[in-house]
Amino acid sequence: MQTAEASITQRLSTQEILNDYRLAWESRHASLAGRKEVFMGKAKFGIFGDGKEVAQLAMAKFFQNGDFRSGYYRDQTFMFAIGELTLQQYFAQLYAHTDVEAEPSTAGRAMNGHFGTRLLDEEGNWKNLMEQKNSSSDISPTASQMPRLVGLAYASKLYRQNPDLQGMQQFSVNGNEVAFGTIGNASTSEGMFFEAINAAGVLQVPMLVSVWDDGYGISVPAEYQTTKGSISEILAGFQRNSREEQGYEIFKVKGWDYLALCETYEAAVKVCREEHVPVLVHVEEMTQPQGHSTSGSHERYKSKDRLAWEAEYDCLVKMREWMLSVGVATAEQLDQIEAEAREAVRQARGAAWNAFADGIKADHEEALQLMDNLAASSEHITEIATITEELRKTGTPIRSDAVRAVRKVLRYVRDENNQAKRELVGWLEQTLGENTDRFNSYLYSQSEEAALLVEEVKPEFAEDAPLVDGREVLQACFDAMLSRDPRVFAIGEDVGRIGDVNQAFAGLQEKHGELRVTDTGIRECTIIGQGIGAALRGLRPITEIQYLDYLLYAIQILSDDVACLQYRTKGGQKAPLIVRTRGHRLEGIWHSGSPIGMILNSIRGMHVLVPRDMTQAAGFYNTLLKSDEPALVIECLNGYRLKERIPSNIGELTVALGKPEVLKEGSDITIVTYGSMCRIVMEAARQLEDFGISAEVIDVQSLLPFDLEHTITDSIRKTNRVLFADEDVPGGATAYMMQQVVDEQGAWRYLDSKPQCLSAHAHRPPYSSDGDYFSKPNTEDVFEAVYEIMHEADPKAYPIIY
Repeated sequence: MQTAEASITQRLSTQEILNDYRLAWESRHASLAGRKEVFMGKAKFGIFGDGKEVAQLAMAKFFQNGDFRSGYYRDQTFMFAIGELTLQQYFAQLYAHTDVEAEPSTAGRAMNGHFGTRLLDEEGNWKNLMEQKNSSSDISPTASQMPRLVGLAYASKLYRQNPDLQGMQQFSVNGNEVAFGTIGNASTSEGMFFEAINAAGVLQVPMLVSVWDDGYGISVPAEYQTTKGSISEILAGFQRNSREEQGYEIFKVKGWDYLALCETYEAAVKVCREEHVPVLVHVEEMTQPQGHSTSGSHERYKSKDRLAWEAEYDCLVKMREWMLSVGVATAEQLDQIEAEAREAVRQARGAAWNAFADGIKADHEEALQLMDNLAASSEHITEIATITEELRKTGTPIRSDAVRAVRKVLRYVRDENNQAKRELVGWLEQTLGENTDRFNSYLYSQSEEAALLVEEVKPEFAEDAPLVDGREVLQACFDAMLSRDPRVFAIGEDVGRIGDVNQAFAGLQEKHGELRVTDTGIRECTIIGQGIGAALRGLRPITEIQYLDYLLYAIQILSDDVACLQYRTKGGQKAPLIVRTRGHRLEGIWHSGSPIGMILNSIRGMHVLVPRDMTQAAGFYNTLLKSDEPALVIECLNGYRLKERIPSNIGELTVALGKPEVLKEGSDITIVTYGSMCRIVMEAARQLEDFGISAEVIDVQSLLPFDLEHTITDSIRKTNRVLFADEDVPGGATAYMMQQVVDEQGAWRYLDSKPQCLSAHAHRPPYSSDGDYFSKPNTEDVFEAVYEIMHEADPKAYPIIY
């Protein structure tokens, strides 16, 4: 009998080894078959995990319920091994099957190799993550899985060290969960990798990073990628010298050595899980037998010697050699296993294709029948017959083929009115609705906790409420949030000890503890990633980007990860992250930018909120904490010391998303703006009154979502004129607002004057107060822009100023 301390190599049974070999070959044959399916035209693209099988089998042995993976698109063997991917699901993803039951990772929305488990039930509520093995949803941009990985591991630290979180057994058991990350050797050249490695080392969290090193990044060999050609060599300084010293444990192991891999991962995971120390496992001498992807052949860039070495050191070849040398199995037994694996893949591929094609075929045939019926009673039988015949000849139809054909047919019968046409139109409308669900749903939450369902609670003020700095309003709000919900924590540069650069968290670290209000290094990308990963594990992080200009460091991870998370999993995962920053008016090229157009166009899937004062900001924070969606809140940089009164219900007040506020009623023109521009516009409106012009001022408040009840159009219906004022560059947020109002809401029909935009200059504002005045819209600019519109409408009443 083996003792509990026996090594993994002593505990491995013959059957377990044979099962591993079978699984490895199933994965290999799936890769080979997947490539063929692409070349046959049954799938658009393929990227596979061949050559990485044995290392992933070893890693999977120590992946427990509650653990999380944040990997990249070559981890198919690992997903097979932990039981979260079947062969049929693998092919369903290759074919882009839109049924979430058939393809639970992405419902056909991401290309093959992008894996994720469903963390939410059908209503959007959290499952018990401790009863399943978890994988965060993969993304393609290289190294982008790393920032999120830091957060997944950081959550374990919080669950272990914060006693107020001990009852959340659905999300953690004393923080014992390990966050497993995987990355290719070439992707370790990315800044996100280095930033994440450093962050995890500082935080000392249970993060285990495996580097799959096959010597190349597509066609570029390691000597062009990494100093010394070895990521473990250049990270050697992170290695801790004793258990008392903070740092990493770093392991190196060959990707074809089955026993050594098992031993390495056993030791690595033990350090992570028990000591909460980050670990790097550099898996060297891996191969990639089919090259990078179906987009090209590796024979173009690998030498004959390299190709010969890869054939000899293929991990499955080496595993077979070892099994034969120690008598685990005979050659005949292994041949049989390989043949059975090939057959299992063949059957799974066929079942997946039939399931994928049958649903499309049914729609296809119904459309053909309805078009034939219409042709029989139409004057355009020839045109319809041509279209239907073309559709019948389509070899491997997809859903859009039938829809495209039907829409073309309906052009010809636009003047006809009969039952056959009505049935065809009915089919089209139903099909478009079904495909909206398949391809366009879940950009935002569809659960009962969606932000748009949070009821508005107006602020209440005591009669003797004193005027205080705006920062004190936020301070009271954050204090209330931290006090009532142990899941809430705030991180960012200078957030902890000094309470952020504008003091909204002043004193809150001392009151609530360092785990709840925490300083970070200067690392915007992984500050956001830290929040994403923690939010994926049931916590409610507030991550601060110190200034809006610095959001550019994190915009990629916001766009590619959290903003599209619900969409790319079709409601299977959520990360209700609150990103807090400050921007707009101040001084200087790098501290007063307003890149709102960039933000709006890159993070659809997050809410973008632009409160004009800190009371409104507090209301937005409370709304978001009641919801399950991510958002960016941009506070006014010049508003922290402006005077406001603290509402008596500071912990309960909420502001509705997508609901503008009319700050001043008027009859001659509507001015639409938000944020710091509200004060400038309001002053201009006051001055316009002195010249007989009545301006209605509307604070948008929420850019995503935007004016859901068409408040702005209602105003334009009354005033017949509109000016959109903003401090973004020309064509930025002003163009966005105009499109939403004039085009989307149809306000053009009520306009008597050309709609106009007032924005900043195309450059950033130079330092000094004059730089602000001459670069961004000021009170005089607003006044004159409105006056010019009124002059065009009535030159006699409003003669030109100059």
